[in-house]
Amino acid sequence: QVQLVESGGGLVQAGGSLRLSCAASGRTFSRYVMGWFRQAPGKEREFVAAMSWSGGRTAYADSVKGRFTISRDNAKNTVALQMNSLKPEDTAVYYCAADGGGATYSTWPEAYEYDYWGQGTQVTVSS
Repeated sequence: QVQLVESGGGLVQAGGSLRLSCAASGRTFSRYVMGWFRQAPGKEREFVAAMSWSGGRTAYADSVKGRFTISRDNAKNTVALQMNSLKPEDTAVYYCAADGGGATYSTWPEAYEYDYWGQGTQVTVSS
């Protein structure tokens, strides 16, 4: 069993930055693909970014490429999402997720591949 707890959300002006963190429990954290998703009001949950267990491979949604960076520290059981040049359309609840096995690079963007989810943290970007 893995528990995920996000932090770092808040209110920021357009063009600003935020850094989200996700703390994970569980001895096998280092073997999980970790992802970030977001859900805006009235919209479906969408993929933001993901990283392989080793940190050697990443994937990003086109909407955040060049602005967001995912990273992880397996020694500390944490994964982070650095968000720069934020836009009002980035406003959403952001969720950390862990894949317990089975996901491939092509399916990283699929929410159904992830077995564990955090409770979410709100990010609001004002114009």
